Amino acid sequence: MAHILKIAGKAALEAGKILRKLYGKPLKIMHKGDIDLVTEADISSENAILAMLNTSGLQADFLAEESHFTYTEPPAGPVWIIDPLDGTTNFAHGLPWFAVSIAYLDKGRGQVGAIYSPVRDELFCGCLDRGAWLNGKPIRVSSIPVLDKSLLATGFPYDVRKSPAKVMAALEAVLMRVQGIRRAGAAALDLAYVACGRMDGFWEVKLKPWDTAAGQLLLEEAGGKTSDFWGNSYSPFVPEILATNSLIHKEMLSILRDVL
Repeated sequence: MAHILKIAGKAALEAGKILRKLYGKPLKIMHKGDIDLVTEADISSENAILAMLNTSGLQADFLAEESHFTYTEPPAGPVWIIDPLDGTTNFAHGLPWFAVSIAYLDKGRGQVGAIYSPVRDELFCGCLDRGAWLNGKPIRVSSIPVLDKSLLATGFPYDVRKSPAKVMAALEAVLMRVQGIRRAGAAALDLAYVACGRMDGFWEVKLKPWDTAAGQLLLEEAGGKTSDFWGNSYSPFVPEILATNSLIHKEMLSILRDVL
């Protein structure tokens, strides 16, 4: 696993160099949906990651947001799950909240994860049963025990314009119980921030595997908990995620169950 983690980290750093070079420059922007963007930066970053992983010698499939994004069921064997630019809308607007996310799964379970924030030069890494780190130093989730003192993150699905009612109802219900909520627009970074204790929890619906695969591993290795909104075990192929420091998980579940 150490070898695989090193490969993931190097690929994330290389992709980050590309994003830093293109950040703040004029970009060709395309639309995958009404508010779902893709830029030349996404594509360049993904190409660089795939090139590095293809030369790693590992026999694994790919699931990547821009070029290998179709699947009929969760892969059973080794697979790289890649988001070359999580937070594309932020990137396109010059907002420095975006990241590269790379995970390695086998038998449906995360083995290695790397999330790199190029602007802050922060590399979050995790390895199954070995822990999680930020720039080489061990990280741990927060020790905030109650929602009333918690800072949470969330996000809105790309089809929120079509069905906003439940999303906004959940936002209102949680807002009335917590110290604060942030909606920054990059799920991978939200999960990494919960893993290192900067935030205490995160929830969102209709995410894709590349949004959460690396973040789930980081969070759980840092002592956190993930589930769906009913408390069932979570995988990146489940369309809803609740991720917390584990201490506020039960309170959050009770709110989300009531609303959703």
